[in-house]
Amino acid sequence: MSITAIKGMNDILPSNVETWQFLEQKAREVFGTYGFSEIRTPVVEKTELFCRSIGETTDIVEKEMYTFDDKSDNSLTLRPEGTAPVMRSFIQNRLHTLDPVSKLYYMGPMFRYERPQKGRYRQFHQIGAEVLGVEDPKIDAQVLSMLHHFSCAIGLESVSLQINSLGCPECRPDYRKALIAYLEARLPSLCSECQRRYTTNPLRVLDCKASGCREATTDAPSVLDHLCSGCNDHFGQVKAHLQALAIPYAVNARMVRGLDYYVRTTFELVTDQLGSQNAVAAGGRYDGLVESLGGPAIPGIGFAIGLERLVLMKGEGQVQAARPDLFLAALGDEATAQAFVLMSKLQRNGVKAEMDYLGKSLKAQMRRANKLNARFTLILGEDELRTGNAELKDMDQSNQIPISLDGLEQELLSRL
Repeated sequence: MSITAIKGMNDILPSNVETWQFLEQKAREVFGTYGFSEIRTPVVEKTELFCRSIGETTDIVEKEMYTFDDKSDNSLTLRPEGTAPVMRSFIQNRLHTLDPVSKLYYMGPMFRYERPQKGRYRQFHQIGAEVLGVEDPKIDAQVLSMLHHFSCAIGLESVSLQINSLGCPECRPDYRKALIAYLEARLPSLCSECQRRYTTNPLRVLDCKASGCREATTDAPSVLDHLCSGCNDHFGQVKAHLQALAIPYAVNARMVRGLDYYVRTTFELVTDQLGSQNAVAAGGRYDGLVESLGGPAIPGIGFAIGLERLVLMKGEGQVQAARPDLFLAALGDEATAQAFVLMSKLQRNGVKAEMDYLGKSLKAQMRRANKLNARFTLILGEDELRTGNAELKDMDQSNQIPISLDGLEQELLSRL
């Protein structure tokens, strides 16, 4: 009986990995332009970190975390999201003492136990960015501008930016009461899950995909009608800055986030290409999170991008692997030995070179060179060793020129 991968945890095969690398590299380039530095945190954290940051009544903590006890009876969890670990590292390593503003980004696997479906897996990958230390609405707009820049850089189409404000601890309680009262009057129309959580996490009812819940909440109170003056002014400035930067957006008053730490600005980059899992990226402001985890009272804002969803939109295999500069087609033991040494020297000088290892015929080796899409093929056999001239074939132009074996390495380096 063969061993297979765990359900919902997928291999990324060589034919597809170039797309992943392309997206990751573009993120590094774009985020670096905006002054962000990469941070890497452990895959496993103490369970308490996620309970305190995400919220004990969220679906993630209640149903989706991979949690276990280690041999010392410590409760540990595979990270279900990236922001909380970054905040833990920020506090533990006192990064706020190095610079009053921290711009950090991360990329890597996350884990949630849920029903696998298109674009949503038990091991999934995120690219995320966090800014700590700035409350000014201009940083909200800059973060959204960077997300827009990244989506353009990777050629993402059919996406739109939606924004909302969730208020703050001062104004959200009144909205929460109004929403609970509204939901209570429509309780029979809600699904069993929303009936269970409408008092503990009422905002999540607005995000439920069940048709009955969506119909029942059509006229639900809007959070934007309950913002305090500070939150209302902050949101107004965010919109004004986005307009000044020519970043297109739409206000979606129904948008909520599944994590308790979000306040004020929230946003999603959505598409119509992925069915119900339509959010490609999402995030928002979390001004009280660092303090709640034992750090200083420092504001923050960030987002996470779902890599699997980006890959689905880009199409796996659409980004081609870098083609070899040279394929060495060698015939005979002596020619093969010399070709092997030459290939190694060229590779050490940055030339992407390949050769045959199986002693195949020249015709078979040329087919291999074509399959690899090599720019040039060097033909080296007994005749070439005897005459002192090899044949270099330009695979794009289909022409072939003699090239002297004397100083062959330097000649190839100059050409390639």
